[in-house]
Amino acid sequence: MSSNESAAGIAHVYRGTFVHATYHTAVEILEDRLLGVDTEGKIAFIGSGKEVDRLSQKWGFEAFAVTQLGQHEFFMPGMVDTHIHASQYSYAGTALDMPLLQWLNMYTFPVEACYKDLEFARNVYTHVVKRTLRNGTTTACYFATIHTDASLLLGQIANDFGQRALVGKVCMDTNNFIPHYKETPEESEGETNRWVINSYPLVRPVVTPRFAPSCSAALLGYLGEIAHNNDLHIQSHISETKEEVNLVKELFPDYDSYTDVYHRHNLLTDKTVLAHGCHLTDGELKLFRETGASIAHCPNSNISLCSGMLDVRRVLNHKVKLGLGTDVAGGYSPSMLDAVRRTLDTSKALTIQDTQYHTLTFEEVFRLATLGGSQALSLDENTGNFEVGKDFDALRVNTDAAGGPIDLINHGEGSFFMSLFPLSIPPSGDDRNIVEVYVAGKRVVPFVEGP
Repeated sequence: MSSNESAAGIAHVYRGTFVHATYHTAVEILEDRLLGVDTEGKIAFIGSGKEVDRLSQKWGFEAFAVTQLGQHEFFMPGMVDTHIHASQYSYAGTALDMPLLQWLNMYTFPVEACYKDLEFARNVYTHVVKRTLRNGTTTACYFATIHTDASLLLGQIANDFGQRALVGKVCMDTNNFIPHYKETPEESEGETNRWVINSYPLVRPVVTPRFAPSCSAALLGYLGEIAHNNDLHIQSHISETKEEVNLVKELFPDYDSYTDVYHRHNLLTDKTVLAHGCHLTDGELKLFRETGASIAHCPNSNISLCSGMLDVRRVLNHKVKLGLGTDVAGGYSPSMLDAVRRTLDTSKALTIQDTQYHTLTFEEVFRLATLGGSQALSLDENTGNFEVGKDFDALRVNTDAAGGPIDLINHGEGSFFMSLFPLSIPPSGDDRNIVEVYVAGKRVVPFVEGP
């Protein structure tokens, strides 16, 4: 058996069209392929559909047991939400009538304080995990709240439903508007340590200072130590609004920039993802590139709260890793397909302002929603596209789903027009087109039973 072949047996084989991104190609369409998934949920082989007999003999599966995709079906990688507040899902789509800092104090902090009630937490977290899975999010990077037990519950729920997740217990020791919704630095350190020693097969802990304005230097230092000592992921926010940037300058006058605040507390690593970044300087982007830190682009939230418009092309030109996020509830939609659409819209808006601007292509944004998100979360060794050895995180998509939003118009039978069908999904499709969702080889949507 070669080094590329799996030692595990073959559990499933699929035949049809596979659409994914590679490190060199934004969109690659593989027509009439066989893809084998082993009993550990990893991709064991990819070959031509015409070689089914040879491959069945080599890999030990029965040709009649192959799952054949329909004419208008294809597989694409599961989408990666690099920034979502699970605890804010209960008011998604409402309360978007004020700028960020006022919005946090009026709506977010009072609601998050409710998560000390575990039944309340269970209800909301169950809904958000199921909704995001139905919308094709196979990996989610979640903010929870300051409550450790509720954060542990979110991890359990995500794992039980089969969603790959990073879950962060929020840390904040400064909150002048809702005094009871904060911790002391010592409490935050202790509770974070309690959180990080717990894990589930599909869930990883992520160190989560809410953002610099809600954290003292002492707390940021504690969290940097915990992340370093345990080799953990880190998530937070950065430069979402100009008002926030100015506040950080006031609170941390001895630091060169907002990015420098995180960097000097050991919170800027190749496992760090910071949301927004609308107002980062070139110098800050250079620091991102040098440390390997990533940006989560959340266009729905950026527009909904009038925060700013991230120039994704500029970020990519600085060779900084970038993925997409829904940022519920600042973003009103939990769908990553919406994040794709809003990313394209923002890029086109920048083009309206400057006709020389190099607009993002759909293919580039498709990659950001899949492989780009995995890279941003430093998970791309395990997932993000269809490569042998990676976990089979995938969406089975039907462009002609009954009752779906797409009307297929017959242009002919040529391969060119058939290849256009997959590209219609993120701009035009929705969850009705996502008929099955797989994580690590296991079908998790449609749901069989909730936990």
